[in-house]
Amino acid sequence: MPYQPSPSVAGSSLSPLSRPQLAEARRVRAVELFEDGVSNAEIARAVGVCAESVRRWRRVWEQGGASALRRRAATGRPPKLDDAQVEMVRAALEQGAQAHGFEADLWTLERVGVVVTRATGVVLSRASVWRLLTGRLGWSLQRPERRAVERDESEIARWIAHEWPRIKKGP
Repeated sequence: MPYQPSPSVAGSSLSPLSRPQLAEARRVRAVELFEDGVSNAEIARAVGVCAESVRRWRRVWEQGGASALRRRAATGRPPKLDDAQVEMVRAALEQGAQAHGFEADLWTLERVGVVVTRATGVVLSRASVWRLLTGRLGWSLQRPERRAVERDESEIARWIAHEWPRIKKGP
């Protein structure tokens, strides 16, 4: 039977596996079957991959063991800001935009970029500022509600309670 990811159960707190996690789970299962002496063709059918993948996994497993088939950290360019700098930026941003000399207490990508440069000396592009805010700091886009500054909540509540029923037509 080919490998099928288990269907998500309604109301389950378990999140579905990501693609890299699913691939690693297949390799881990293959290792268990290698150790049991199962043939490559049977393993390929069991985990739902081609036989060539299983042959490649077996070579890697024979040379480096099960750990050689584990997922490795993503490669690529290291981030411009280390964890200590990110925490410096977080602390600076939590002071608010006005504390950094901006007119309104509203953050934009450009303003955050200015604060990052002031706090760390590192210049980030708008895209990198967005990734910093959403990825590393875990912040999300918040848009201010458009309301009149003169809005009086108590007057609105009074109007809804007293005037609206008087004006409203019908039952």
